Formats: sequence, structure tokens, C-alpha cells
Amino acid sequence: MKNYTITVNGNVYDVTVEEGGAGAAAPAAPKKAAPVAAAPAKAAAPAGGKGSVVIDAQAAGKVFSVDAAVGQAVKKGDTVVVLEVMKMETPVVAPQDGTIASIDVAKGDSVEVGSVLATMN
Repeated sequence: MKNYTITVNGNVYDVTVEEGGAGAAAPAAPKKAAPVAAAPAKAAAPAGGKGSVVIDAQAAGKVFSVDAAVGQAVKKGDTVVVLEVMKMETPVVAPQDGTIASIDVAKGDSVEVGSVLATMN
């Protein structure tokens, strides 16, 4: 087995790779990724229920769950949305204290880097 440290978009992952061959053991289950902080707060013009702080996707993936609701008060670091990125559940957290103004995705949606997941005030 070999251990590697991989950095992807500023996130550091420790990976163990088992060499294949006859009679090789089954691969280990992947480790759950560390929470991913949302991008720094971006100023946006509030419009039609949108908040001034945008919470966007820092990786492409699929929405695994939506853990916050419109009108809910959240603290910095609270999970707002969980993305499935490369078969790992990756929490996207609130960048600051505030109130959720909009949820712009639903469970099962595919998102790209930079997609707006939610907004807050």
C-alpha cells in the first residue's frame, strides 16, 4: 500500500492506494471529506427573495441533501447543503451568521463549480 497526499482546489486529501493483483483485498471505503467552507461572501443585489450573501458550490457534484430552510437562522459553519462530490458527502457551510433568504437547489440536482446553492442575509 502507498500513501499519497493530494490537493484539489486548495483542499488536502490523504489517500491510501492498494496495489492490485491476484488475491488482492477489496478496496477500503472512502473517508468522508472535511467540510468545505463556502466562498467568501459576495455582494449581490438583493432581488425577489434573494439574500446579499451568496453560498455557491466549490466543486461539481450532486445535491445530497438540503439541511437549511428559508427563514432559518444559521451560525457561521452551520451546514446549509450537502453535496456528493466524487462519491463523498461534502458539507457546504454558512460563511457567516445570518438568515437563509433562498434555497436555489433541490435534492438530486447536479451543480457545477460556482452554481448558487443558497443566499442569506
